[in-house]
Amino acid sequence: MESRTQQNLLNEEGCSDPGAVRKSLRPALIVSARNIIEQTTFVRRLLVGLADESIPVALVGPPGLDADAMAPEPAALFTHPLIGLPLMEHVGIERLAVQLEKFKPTLLHSLCESRAALTRRLARRLDVPYMLMVNSLARKLHKVPVSQRLCARIVVPAETIRASVTKSLPRFADRIQQINIGTFVQTNTTCFSEPSRLPSIIVAHPLRRVADFESFFRAVKALLTEDYEFMVVVMGTGPAEHRVRKCVAALGLSESVTVVPILDPWRSVLAAGDIFVQPQPVRTFSVFLLEAMAAGAAVATCWGGVDDLIVPNQTAVAFEANNEPSIRQALKQLLDSPDLARRLAATAQEQVRAGYSVSAMVSATLKTYAQIQEQGKH
Repeated sequence: MESRTQQNLLNEEGCSDPGAVRKSLRPALIVSARNIIEQTTFVRRLLVGLADESIPVALVGPPGLDADAMAPEPAALFTHPLIGLPLMEHVGIERLAVQLEKFKPTLLHSLCESRAALTRRLARRLDVPYMLMVNSLARKLHKVPVSQRLCARIVVPAETIRASVTKSLPRFADRIQQINIGTFVQTNTTCFSEPSRLPSIIVAHPLRRVADFESFFRAVKALLTEDYEFMVVVMGTGPAEHRVRKCVAALGLSESVTVVPILDPWRSVLAAGDIFVQPQPVRTFSVFLLEAMAAGAAVATCWGGVDDLIVPNQTAVAFEANNEPSIRQALKQLLDSPDLARRLAATAQEQVRAGYSVSAMVSATLKTYAQIQEQGKH
């Protein structure tokens, strides 16, 4: 049964039969490896929301995509490219298009700008409109291939990204729309909720460069030398993993710092932490940060990336990137004052609860799908 809220949304856009529009929707979601690894909760919740509205969905994912991890199971699942090797992205597109034709999608929805070229080619081949999600402040965003005729919306999850996309792609400014990624906020604040437990610090950051972690590790070492007691879990994957582990060992931190891959479900790891640390500015909207705030962890982070969730001394404590004394002071502030940490965490939870609900995300997405489909008829 169609919800009253959804029907009202469609009526506002002048759809003569909102129920018929919704029932005719057949989106094909095109996801990247980053969507699957770092934004799993977002993809799952979108699939659940569409399933709740009885919308049949096709999913196009990279090699190694675990269909079971994407529950509920999509109506159709396709892999592209078939082999995860460089330059294979452009091989087999006709095969994929033929498979998608059998699903009869009414629109394509790329969840990552890295799949923009594939989505544009498929949209042209199938002659259907598409929406492109841009998740980051890409330095070369102006080079992202976008179809003037078929790209109906460019969706962004943050105001900072909206400004970046508007500047890089000015001719698409009227098609840019912000839809916040949704999450579920815990009713309690987890940080320092068990005084008898050893405090824990969680870091979720790509292991691309050991330099991203050196100042943080030195701050940890200094605090341990001052007789602070806590444990650190660094969660991430990347080419610098071996060097990060060597850095931990060289600083004598092996007993206090553990490096683990991105676990599934990784939200449970974040929920187990008292403090969440973002050691470097992140140019991509961080679902890790969003989920840490939703779970009720106190946040210590730095400026210079997608900073929409960060309000210094309200939702997080801020430090200077690559500045060991600044990082040490921020961590000490939270460790010395659990009450302050819990207040910051509670304020962050309220911010997330107010602006990042799953129901609002799904409702806005469905509304956009319906608008695109109606526009295509004219």
